[in-house]
Amino acid sequence: MDASSILLVGLSHHTAPIAVRERFSFDAEGLRSLLSVLRSNGSEECVLQEVTALATCNRLEVYAISFEPTLAAHQIIGEIARQRGTAQAELTPYVYVKTGRPAIDHLFHVASGLDSLILGEAQILGQVADAYETAQRCGASGSILARLFQAALHCGKRARRETAISSYTTSVSHAAVKQARALLGDLSRCSALILGAGEMAELAAAALRQHRIASLLCINRTQAHAEQLAAQTGGRALTWSQLDEALVTADLVISATAAPSMVLTAATVAQAMRARNGRPLVMFDIAHPRDIDPNVDALPGVMRFDLDHLQHCIDANLGRRQAAVPEVKAIIAEESIAFMEWLAARSVLPAVVALRRRGEAIAQQETERTLRRLLHKHPDDERIRQEVKRLAARIVAKLLHEPTVRLKARAANGDGASFAQALAELFELEIPAPSSALSVTTAGAREYRESGANHHSPLLSASNDAAFFYPEHCNGVYAHE
Repeated sequence: MDASSILLVGLSHHTAPIAVRERFSFDAEGLRSLLSVLRSNGSEECVLQEVTALATCNRLEVYAISFEPTLAAHQIIGEIARQRGTAQAELTPYVYVKTGRPAIDHLFHVASGLDSLILGEAQILGQVADAYETAQRCGASGSILARLFQAALHCGKRARRETAISSYTTSVSHAAVKQARALLGDLSRCSALILGAGEMAELAAAALRQHRIASLLCINRTQAHAEQLAAQTGGRALTWSQLDEALVTADLVISATAAPSMVLTAATVAQAMRARNGRPLVMFDIAHPRDIDPNVDALPGVMRFDLDHLQHCIDANLGRRQAAVPEVKAIIAEESIAFMEWLAARSVLPAVVALRRRGEAIAQQETERTLRRLLHKHPDDERIRQEVKRLAARIVAKLLHEPTVRLKARAANGDGASFAQALAELFELEIPAPSSALSVTTAGAREYRESGANHHSPLLSASNDAAFFYPEHCNGVYAHE
């Protein structure tokens, strides 16, 4: 198994307009259906050994393991088109296909936020995790893709922990709330009014909740949408006819409707200000076109901000994120190399385990022979028995440690197979032939750890009977599924 068997088929905001992305979008149930069909086809035709799908509003990507990537890519594109009731030719122009290292690097870029519509956005990391978990639950993903997605998640977490790629908000909604907090102070003592119920309104409401806003009022032309937003964010929905009342009680207004013209006139706001008894009102207009009449700026006690006011902050923050891109790419390179080394090391792990077993078998024979002599007169002396066994185990571990490390290094350089074969001939090892369907078992992992491999980090996770490890502690052995 080498990197060339890793396949990516996808479309995203880089290659497809929103209308196309919407047409080929998949909800959770649709994604499970797609994985099920692709995996079953793979089992029958031996084309797809493993498959995982990542679906967001801006991308649909299918990652697969196949020894026939060209045929597999054709099968994936065809099935996506079939499930959306369209011809494959209509989908193909928007699709990109990557194999091997480019496919690996792409997933790491995605998880790190470098391939997102908004640079460094954090939501994609959770979506990558969801893709991994869905494939695991469906039984579509095996040890290779599981390890790949775990490595991608680790890479994404490192990028956000070690760099500023996700620091400094670039969301208009979050920027508005941040500015409101700077003006009003502790939001837990304030009341906010959200106009609108779309994505920007949702983000603003969520940000206000994060800052523990005391009261959140939601108003939208479509009452059901206002009620839905209120239910999601713990707010209270009002009717559009209650807008004047809400303007009197709120300390903060964030307007993000999709109205074609202004919804808050200077006269409406002036009327509310007269009833506020001198209390100031902070207003953020994050709609396009604008919702709030700019003439409210002339009203005493009103502070209004629109997209132009917030853009400077967003541009500065985006610049800070862009400055972190080289650091993130360095992390991606490290993690990609580590995954490639792990993948290469898999080819020699059967030889390592076989060598370990041979050493243990010889050590056990000699240990028992020695103990029979030493314990001839004191057969119940457990202290001597354990000390001799520990001595034999230490000798085996130290003797085999260097060959293990060197064999892994040879595998990383691409010539591990020939050295594993030489090892097998020199020590008369019985090494099972690799299978097209492989897994890493916990029993094999334990054997390999005890053989002297470096392992400084804990086991990442386990799925069913398979366990997956980081490359610096490739503690696994092939097992036929």
